[in-house]
Amino acid sequence: MKIFRLPMLVAVLCMAVVLPQTAAAQTYPNKTITLVVPFAAGGPTDMVGRVVAQSMGVALGQTVVVENRAGAGGTLASAYVARASADGYTLLLHHIGMSTAPGLYRKLAFDPLKDFEYIGQLADVPMTLIGRPDLPAKTPQDLIAYLKRENTKVNLSHAGLGAASQLCGMLLQQAVGAEVTTVPFQGTAPALTALIGGQVDVMCDQTAQTVPHIKAGKVKLYAVTTAQRLKALPDAPTLREVGLKDFEVVVWHGLYAPKGTPAPVLNRLNAAMRDALKDPALVKRLDEVGVRVVQESLQTPDGLRNHLREEVERWGALIRKAGTYAD
Repeated sequence: MKIFRLPMLVAVLCMAVVLPQTAAAQTYPNKTITLVVPFAAGGPTDMVGRVVAQSMGVALGQTVVVENRAGAGGTLASAYVARASADGYTLLLHHIGMSTAPGLYRKLAFDPLKDFEYIGQLADVPMTLIGRPDLPAKTPQDLIAYLKRENTKVNLSHAGLGAASQLCGMLLQQAVGAEVTTVPFQGTAPALTALIGGQVDVMCDQTAQTVPHIKAGKVKLYAVTTAQRLKALPDAPTLREVGLKDFEVVVWHGLYAPKGTPAPVLNRLNAAMRDALKDPALVKRLDEVGVRVVQESLQTPDGLRNHLREEVERWGALIRKAGTYAD
């Protein structure tokens, strides 16, 4: 009968943990990977997800399929991935809503800061402030005056609680000192369709969704929500330029895995993500609709983790001030 001394037993136990992880890294991936997008197909986050999935699939040598799990502002999909097997085959692509969920929802089935492994941040999607084609306001200044004057008579559409369009609209009302009537829809596409059709007056929405309609003259473009003007819409002023000091909303996107996913698998995913973000075809396609690949320092687990923590604090304070919650 062999008797293990304590140091030897510790070494054996460590090897029992490390060897499976090393084996997983050597064989990963050997089957299809599912990238869960927490919003409906056809929306801006879905577009980013599908472009990234295609390029990451090439880098990984495996198919990456997008699965849309819409509902409850992205929280249903986030909870689903948090409970998924921590093997690298179920991932989550989520936007700024990952940071607003703790403030918006009194009961949350996951903790963004504790229940995930962070792979990296991918892309920033600017937003546009747009209006129905026949809205009387001609300039951004006219629109701000119109919102203040008409207040609740103005209908502002958004894609549902927790959506980027809802958050931007909430911040806009605070910035201009107006209280408009918000009209939620089940997704960005129907909210934008209602604006194009003249059923609602104004909307904040991501460039990935709005640029084609702006260029086609189907909506009125008033301003962009970034600190600087956009190459895709060079004639559009920023809201800062028209008097809304410090106004900035950028819909950032991050890639997550379930807590406990082995480090070698996370490293493989991060490397594939970074390779994908260097793909000229991907960069060109995103650039055409104003979507920007983030700087390399954010394309890391620490970059995403730190940014998420900062954004949770920022939006939590704004949401508490607005008094907007969901049960």
